[in-house]
This record gives sequence, structure tokens and C-alpha cells, in this order.
Amino acid sequence: MFKSLFESAQNSTFRSPFTSVNCQAASPASSSDLALANVATPAVTSLDDVSPRKHSPNHNFAAAAAAPLGDSCEFGSNKYFLLCGLGGIISCGSTHTMVVPLDLVKCRLQVDPAKYKSVFNGFRVSLAEEGVRGLGKGWAPTFIGYSMQGLCKFGLYEVFKVIYGDAIGEENAFLYRTGLYLASSASAEFFADIALAPMEAAKVKIQTTPGFAKTLREALPKMTAQEGIGAFYKGLVPLWMRQIPYTMMKFACFERTLELLYKYVVPKPRADCTKGEQLIVTFAAGYIAGVFCAIVSHPADTVVSKLNQAKGASALDVAKQLGWAGLWGGLVPRIVMIGTLTAAQWFIYDAVKVTLRMPRPPPPEMPESLKKKLGVTGEQ
Repeated sequence: MFKSLFESAQNSTFRSPFTSVNCQAASPASSSDLALANVATPAVTSLDDVSPRKHSPNHNFAAAAAAPLGDSCEFGSNKYFLLCGLGGIISCGSTHTMVVPLDLVKCRLQVDPAKYKSVFNGFRVSLAEEGVRGLGKGWAPTFIGYSMQGLCKFGLYEVFKVIYGDAIGEENAFLYRTGLYLASSASAEFFADIALAPMEAAKVKIQTTPGFAKTLREALPKMTAQEGIGAFYKGLVPLWMRQIPYTMMKFACFERTLELLYKYVVPKPRADCTKGEQLIVTFAAGYIAGVFCAIVSHPADTVVSKLNQAKGASALDVAKQLGWAGLWGGLVPRIVMIGTLTAAQWFIYDAVKVTLRMPRPPPPEMPESLKKKLGVTGEQ
């Protein structure tokens, strides 16, 4: 399935959206066109800080038919999509593993608020009962699960953005780019959660069920013996309810916040910023997006945590049991965790793109055809 998506994006009849340069044009290119095509793409902050291709709002001037000099791959090639997935593995796997202690306390606050009364109390109780090593419980399923999720999330987001952008055309892709970001990220996360669900279930079981298991190797056979394969996917629907809104917010809010920061806050054009300065802007936009991500996805996150602890319960049963107030337990630590996590993910992801010399096109720009229709002059 993933291979067909990659091939569809790469071999689309609208492949020119990756560039405003038509390498098969019947007439010779003008000297100005050739100069534009050979200009090195300015460094940008992320695969999502991109400008429209001919039919997509995210790839304007992104690349000519062949990869520009200095780039390791062609923008929109299978290699490009796979490298995006690799960046997702590194950024998601490392950051989620980094915050395992906070995630452990957050989960325990959600499932047993009577025992773990606050973040600090949760750390104190956990340390007293299990020591420092206990704060790392669940690190293995976290690393494996979120690495797999990152591969699908970032790689497929770019694929779907190409496919959907081609389908609606250049002008609509620019005008409705927020909708394009939302649809692409939702589609990518649908598959990413299928990859994540088994490890997420094991992680929560290890962290919230006292005495159940200390390691992933111990937890997997126990879960299979008790509930069968269904134990690993019973939380998939609430996981979709948590992760799809989260990811939609993560990508759309990040993309638009980045645009606004460069337009209104950063005191010089993005092309004049160093790569280090661009990464700082990326981190700031990522943290802002992360705060909103945490808020919109928190009730479902609470249900997931409680569901994987309560044997035989449904998501609706858990939600009714918790009540409205209970659904928001642990929100503050999750805002801190998700804000930091999201910002770090974008920062690491961009650093990977710089290291691998991947194409990094500029922010969205109104197509010339739309400017003419609207009578727009100057930069928009």
C-alpha cells in the first residue's frame, strides 16, 4: 500500500507541482528562467515550511526535474519520501523516549489520581516505590512504537500532501492550504496509529499496572495470553481519536505559525537567516503548535491510558467512568511534555534534513495565475 502511494506521488501527471520550471516545455527557456532554476534553494526550517509546487502550496520553485546541485535527492522522488520517513523515525523515536519519566507520571495521574495527586507527588511516589530506574519503565515500547509512528507520520504526510495538492490544482492548493495540511496529516496519522497501537498498549500496561511486567519482553507474552492479539489493538480507536486531531493540529498549526513568524516577527527575510536562526524559529513554531496539540488531544489520551489498564472495558465505559473533569487529569504535565516534544521533533527533523542535504523549499507563495485573476500586485 505504501509503495503504491509513493509511486502515485512520484509518477503523478501533475508532477510539475514540485517546480515552476517545466523541463519539457516546447520553447527554449529564457535566460532568467535558467537563472532561477539554478539558484540554490534557500534553507528553510522543515519539510512543512515549504511553498507550493505547481499544484501544491508547499513546493514552489522546489526543484527542477533533476535534483539541484548539492541536494542528495530530487524533491518528490521515492528517495525523498523515504528520507522524510527516516527523519520521522529519528525525531519521534528519540523525543518520546527522552520524556518517558514525565509520560509515566502523566499516565499514572490519569489512571490513579487518588494515589498520584500531582506531578511532583507522582514523581515522589514513583521514586519512593521503584527508585530512579522505575522512571524509565516502558522506554522500549515507547522507542519502537513512536519510531514506527514517525516513519509513517512524516513520510506519508509528504506523500498525501503531493497527491491531494495535485488533485485540487495549484490555485486551490494555495487558497485552501490549511485544509490541505489537515487532510494530509489526518491521512498519514491513520496509518501511523496502526503501527503505533501494539507498542502503546504494552507501554501503558507496563507503566500503570503494578507488578504486571518490568520489560517489553515480559509484557508481550502476558498480554497475548490474557487477551489475545486484540489486547494490542483494543485502544486503536481512542488512539485515532487522540492522535489524528493532535497530528492535524501539529502540522497545520506549525505550517501556518511558521509563515506568520517569518512574515511578522523575524526581522529579516528567511533567505537571509542562517540555518541556526531558522532552526530557532522552527523550535518556537513547534512549541506553539505543541501546546494546542496537547489541549485538543488530551481527553482521548486519558481514555487510552485508562483503557489499557482496565481489562474488558470499552472507550465509552472509561469516558463515562472518568466524567468530564476526569478526562482532563494530567493536562499540565502533558502540555509541558507535548510542547517540548513537538518543538524538539521539528528541530531534530530539520537538522536531519540539513545533514542529509535534502531539498528544503521556501514558504507558500500565491501563484502568478491567481495574482492575475485577483489583480494582486507585489508580494503577498
